[in-house]
Amino acid sequence: METDPEPIASGPIHPFWWFGIDLVCVLVFAIVGLTMHGSPLSELLDTAWPFLVGLAVAWMTPVRSVPLILWPSGVVIWAGTVIVGLALRALTGGGVSGAFPLVTALVLAVLLIGWRVVPEVIERRRERAGTA
Repeated sequence: METDPEPIASGPIHPFWWFGIDLVCVLVFAIVGLTMHGSPLSELLDTAWPFLVGLAVAWMTPVRSVPLILWPSGVVIWAGTVIVGLALRALTGGGVSGAFPLVTALVLAVLLIGWRVVPEVIERRRERAGTA
């Protein structure tokens, strides 16, 4: 009896791809921030590292069983990235004053949760088509 492999274990939707997309999202966040403030892109790693560490920590959270799902996985990954990233930035003197925490949370929500909407909608349509 031949069965289709689980989507999570095959093809371009493997969790490593999702982590890669999240990684790109965090880098885009840092690049846009640097560009908006007129800072050189040579400061990319100095700017991004706290949020990259936050992303890695969030990905290790056990509640994140299937990265595609918006809730709780997408929200946990977003919240972990923001909280750990801002905490590390504050602890290392990177600055978290003014609107920075709010802008960080909003932009990373759009990036880290936002991209998951498309595959989520596709998966739900696929499930409905299979039950119809």
